[in-house]
This record gives sequence, structure tokens and C-alpha cells, in this order.
Amino acid sequence: MRLAITGKGGVGKTTLASTLARLYADEGRCVLAADVDPDANLGLALGLSQEEVDAIVPISKMRTLVEERTGANEANKFFKLNPYVADIPEKYAKDVHGVKLLVMGTVDVGGTGCVCPEHVMLKAILSSLTYRKDDVVIMDMEAGLEHLGRGTAANMDQFIVVIEPGARSVQTYHNVRRLARDLGVKRVRVVANKLRDQRDEDFVRSQIPEEDLLGCLYYDPQIMDADRCGQSPYDHSPAAIAQIRKIKAILDRD
Repeated sequence: MRLAITGKGGVGKTTLASTLARLYADEGRCVLAADVDPDANLGLALGLSQEEVDAIVPISKMRTLVEERTGANEANKFFKLNPYVADIPEKYAKDVHGVKLLVMGTVDVGGTGCVCPEHVMLKAILSSLTYRKDDVVIMDMEAGLEHLGRGTAANMDQFIVVIEPGARSVQTYHNVRRLARDLGVKRVRVVANKLRDQRDEDFVRSQIPEEDLLGCLYYDPQIMDADRCGQSPYDHSPAAIAQIRKIKAILDRD
């Protein structure tokens, strides 16, 4: 199972990604969770402390590793476009409650279209994750749609778009669906988050095809409490866990 969790910033992507990861890990599944968001906080959501998160060096910042695998250095401006990366998850992932967390980081570039060793490394690693057929691979994507344009998650089984009950968020779903089709990803599903009442749910159901709607998550103050404490929502919100468990059941039947 290979899932890319996407959507606008602040809609709850990381909460969904971390909870699904821990639910699968609790079943004894081999789970690899990749934090592909430049504002990396999947570690906190999985249950790491802030100090432990701060100690993690993202793959994109491991200069020696990047140089070793791509062959690029100050003396050699040419580099491999297909570096060997299959061993990266086992060597550099951090175990968090049975979940293997891999923090990818980002590449700071000026302008667009830049191809650099760091970018080549990240894309190669993400591509390699999609071939781990016996594992559950969950990618917590960066906010927005730029990563789809770069083809970062092109080999995933499906995208899960986390939306809020509003027209702009629904539009994001339509945009992701269109871009996913261009990448060859045929399945785009939706999880509606932060619903306040039945009117919000009715709105979502009127906008999203029934076959694409995985489930609805109602606003839960315990999620906010966990965030303020820098702790995992998995350990604080039984109601949210129960709702996400139903979403997982649908994914398991697919």
C-alpha cells in the first residue's frame, strides 16, 4: 500500500498520515513514513519529542551522503541522475512506535527547473519507496501542488487529499485529480477534516463523488491539545482514532 497524503497547508495532512502509520504499525505491518514537507513535523505527530525531532538531519542536508551517492563535489560538477538509494530507508530511518520515519527535507534553489544533486537524491529515494511492495508506505507531502508538477509521487497507488468543508478546499481536490491523471495515478480519494456539524458534512457529500470520499473527521479539540503539548494525536484523541480507523478499513478493502 503506497499512499501520498496531500492538500493545502493546515488541513490536517500530518494528523492523518501519522495516525494511519501508527494504526498499521500496531498491526505488525512494516510501515515507512516519509516526511516530504519542508516544514517537517511528522516526527512530532508520530510521538517524538521536540528535542528528538531537532536532532534529525534531513536527507537533503547530508552533504557527504549526497556527494558519495551522486559523485558530485566541488571538483566534479557532473553527477549521477540515478544514484543507488535502496539502502537509505534502512540506514537512516528512525523508529517511532514501530514506524520507520524518513525525513527527506527540501532543496533551496533560486528559480524553477533547477536540477541539483540533492534534488536527484530526494527524487530517487521517493521513487525507490514505491517499490517496497510488502510495506505500507505513507508520504506526508508538502502543502500545495508543486510536488505534483515535479512528479514527486508519480508511482504511488493513490493520493489522499485532505480537505476542509469549503469551496477552495474542494477546488484543491479537483486540481489534484487533474494533475494525478497526468502522472498516471488513477485513484484520488478525499478525507474531509475539521467538520463542525451536519451542514458541513452535507456540503462535502454534495461536492465529492461518493466513491472518492473515504470519510469525514469532525473537529476535535483534543487534536489541538496534543499539538500544543507537542505530542502525538494518536495518544490523545480516541474519537479521532476511531474515525480514522474506519478510513483505514476502507483502504484495507481496496
